[in-house]
Amino acid sequence: MLRRRHAAFTLVELLVVIAIIGILVGLLLPAVQAAREAARRMQCANHLKQLALASHNYAATHQRLPALTGSSSFSPQARILPFIEQGNLQGLIDFRQPLMLGPAWMARLNPQFQIAAGTIVPTFICPSDSQQPLFPTIMSDGRPTQVAGTNYMFSLGSGTGTQYDDRYVTDGIVWENSWARFSDITDGTSNTVLMAETLMGDGQIASEPSPGLLGHRRIGSWGGSSSNPPETPGFQRGGETIVNPDLTEVLPTIASFRGVRADTWIRGVPYSVIINGYLTPNHAIPDVNVHGRGWFAPRSLHPGGVQAALCDGSVRFVGNGINQTVHWAVYSRNGGEVFSHDQL
Repeated sequence: MLRRRHAAFTLVELLVVIAIIGILVGLLLPAVQAAREAARRMQCANHLKQLALASHNYAATHQRLPALTGSSSFSPQARILPFIEQGNLQGLIDFRQPLMLGPAWMARLNPQFQIAAGTIVPTFICPSDSQQPLFPTIMSDGRPTQVAGTNYMFSLGSGTGTQYDDRYVTDGIVWENSWARFSDITDGTSNTVLMAETLMGDGQIASEPSPGLLGHRRIGSWGGSSSNPPETPGFQRGGETIVNPDLTEVLPTIASFRGVRADTWIRGVPYSVIINGYLTPNHAIPDVNVHGRGWFAPRSLHPGGVQAALCDGSVRFVGNGINQTVHWAVYSRNGGEVFSHDQL
């Protein structure tokens, strides 16, 4: 009697098929990840475009661009909410009331603004940043709560000289009580950064600079500095005004690196809501601050660079390899520098 043979894979054939599938997945996965990042980058650019147009609409309505109004007061981001379809959220904000209560060095959130401050605004978040966007803070009554962060910063300027000090006029778009006009941008709106992205902090504290991504999320607190005499911008250290510091020499003197960068969209603390061009995109040196002001870099998880919105409303991708002098120039609104967009 003849036995019917059943077709089946041998063990070797099965292993070969599995190996081929593994190779195909290995080839396909990077392409899928690249496609996803391309979509995230496009969405990020769209967010910046919306924010730039919102700033234009704010200026058309108020004849001024939004300003910082002090580190215990409201941010420029808070002022453009109605122009990014967040009118209901801004309805929770009364700009006539203090955002923070108590002295500046231990200011606490006014309970009146708890809901607004803790609301995540999708347009303020880069989809490529994986950081959880809620950060702890303290209410005026001592209760803990959370505030929502942002990836998109208004430009303070180049950060060179004493342009890091937002209490005085800088070469950027916002500073304390700036309320700048487009006519103040003498370098041309297509040659000047309005906003750029950075990474939100991780909320942690370290005693030394962290490598890689953690370094991008933390900001060094440079101690031992004091304010210059009144009406004189900048801070002093060792009796001299801090100007164009070599941050490679500064880093070993810093005792604390905190993950507080971009930790709240509502409060006008410089390290929370503004950027300058002192460091080129995704620089290996972490951001550094004195009394909340400092020397920053635009940062992102987009391969090769960051997104920036120019004052004409266009959005550009600025590569990590940009020349430092060109980077300072594009963040300056009135320096008279000459450069090509191909250099960005």
